[in-house]
Amino acid sequence: MPRLSLYKPEKGNDFKFLDRVINEEFQVGGTDIFVHKYLGAYDPLEGESSPSKTANVSEQGELGIQDLIFMENRDRKYEKDIYQLRGIYTMQDIDFNLSQFGLFLTNDNIMVTFHLRSTVDSIGRKIMAGDVLELPHLKDEYALGDAAVALKRFYVVTDVVRSATGFSQTWYPHLIRAKCQPLVDSQEFKDIFDADAGAGDNSTLRDLMSTYNKNIEINQQILLQAETDAPESGYDTTKLYIIPTKEDGTVDVFDTTASDTDASSTNIDATITLRSPDKNLYTGYLTNDAIPPNGDLYTFGITFPDSPARGQFHLRNDFLPNRLFRYDGRNWIRFEDDIRMTMNNFGNEDVAAGTLNAGKDVRQTLKSSFINNNTTATIAGKVINEKQPLSKVLRPQADA
Repeated sequence: MPRLSLYKPEKGNDFKFLDRVINEEFQVGGTDIFVHKYLGAYDPLEGESSPSKTANVSEQGELGIQDLIFMENRDRKYEKDIYQLRGIYTMQDIDFNLSQFGLFLTNDNIMVTFHLRSTVDSIGRKIMAGDVLELPHLKDEYALGDAAVALKRFYVVTDVVRSATGFSQTWYPHLIRAKCQPLVDSQEFKDIFDADAGAGDNSTLRDLMSTYNKNIEINQQILLQAETDAPESGYDTTKLYIIPTKEDGTVDVFDTTASDTDASSTNIDATITLRSPDKNLYTGYLTNDAIPPNGDLYTFGITFPDSPARGQFHLRNDFLPNRLFRYDGRNWIRFEDDIRMTMNNFGNEDVAAGTLNAGKDVRQTLKSSFINNNTTATIAGKVINEKQPLSKVLRPQADA
């Protein structure tokens, strides 16, 4: 009489019987899970391929690696058709962790168990890292402001292992266990978020699920408040008054009863007129703004005016940064440069009509002109953008 043994070198009828029973348990007690099948990475655009970004990555399917340096696929491709599977996982409360700085979610990862054979029969392979799972039973049909379509719940698979509880008496596995975390709006899942939301108004899943637009709106409001609180860099000294003095320390008074000379005998009262200060007494980190002290009037242009009066200010806007001059009676003396700049980094295109920041000040510095450099240069008959990323500058080329 042969020895009794549940384990056999081949998967016999015992295994098949147990596998059907286990699959039936998933059909009875499991929940529907929609699978967005990961197909691999998109091919790079023409001229964008490099040793770390091969041109035929899509031909390698799920095994292809888009970036061999960082070992990641940032432009993932997902099948348009959605597969329906049955899965089982343990429901758990999602709590906020307030014990550390900031606000953290705990228990937001889930472990979903699938029947191995039915998974392979449905999608052609096992569940793998990169697949996106949609759980229809978690749709929130009563969310505020969401009358057209229920909010969906998506998870991305990060790891797949054989479940320890999925081995039967035959010592063969019947189940796989997928570790999943909530889906976020990032470059990898562009295919998912660009899909139609099913609301009938051409809205996408990004319009319903992503917080990108709301984050941009919040960031814009923060920038507006920051520009109101600190419109320019450095310190504002325009509200500080400067008493003009002469070389001997006395107040520099303009005597209207005598010639255009200083009158030491003039009494200082409300009837006198002070000359403009010959220097800015409030100096420090980024205080020069090319605005005359005490709110004095000034002219501006690309040339100096004719017949100036002593103490007159003139702003030369052909200088970068703009430069303020004061006439001392004989010569135009440099007073200060406008080194207080706006805190933004906007160029001319950023503040053009129709843009988000239309009408705002342009930051006229050499740094901003470098960052916002959109001009081209012609080299050897070829038009080339002056601003080039290092990934293109250092791209290897075949010998001619």
